[in-house]
Parts: sequence; structure tokens; C-alpha cells
Amino acid sequence: MRIDKYLWCIRYFKTRSIATKACKDGKVRVNGDLIKPSREVYPTDKITVRKNQVNYELIVLDTPKSRLGAKLVDIYRKDVTPTEALQKLDLLNYSKDYYRKKGTGRPTKKDRRDIDDWFEEPTKNDKEE
Repeated sequence: MRIDKYLWCIRYFKTRSIATKACKDGKVRVNGDLIKPSREVYPTDKITVRKNQVNYELIVLDTPKSRLGAKLVDIYRKDVTPTEALQKLDLLNYSKDYYRKKGTGRPTKKDRRDIDDWFEEPTKNDKEE
């Protein structure tokens, strides 16, 4: 089975064209080698996929005949992604909370003053209080 089709079948990518583009962009490696989307995958191959700033690592156990339900994915692959990589993903999600929410528009004058006060270094008078 082709690597792009395999990654689509086991639900690492939403569409096959996205999986193909990831292979062409060098975000997918098989046994440490950069590959083309047409490369065949076999059981015991180790695949590394860079997605959302995280390197996911998986081992091919078998090749499915078609796209699978999410509950059946573990039959065909073994996820060996290090826990540090998954913790990094959690930190990235937490860091997004500090930014303004999408759709709130530009800061008002009051918002701007509050932001400036937040980043302003405390003066000598502020330290004494």
C-alpha cells in the first residue's frame, strides 16, 4: 500500500491529498529516509510524521484494505511517540490561551493602556508600596 494512502487510511490525515502534500514537503519519513508519496509500506516499517510541530512515530503492523473507523486503527499501527513530544503539544495549546480571542477585533484605547501597564516595568514608587 502507498504511504499516502496508508496515512489516510489510519486517519493521520483528513484527505489523501493532504497526506500526499506532507510526503512531498518532507514531513514523512520511513525508516529515517525521506520518501515519495508512492513509496510502498510494509509491516515493521517505522514511520515518522511531523504534524502540528510534533514528530509522531508509529510502527506498521499491517496494511488495511480501506479507510478505517477510529476504533480499529490500533490493529494496523503501533504508536511509539515519545511522551515528551505529546507534552510539547499540550504546552503549545496552553500558550495559545494568552493571546486575544479571534474575532474580538483591535484593542480599544483602554485595552491598549491595560496591555502597556502589564508590560511596563515597575517604577521605584511602585516597589515601595
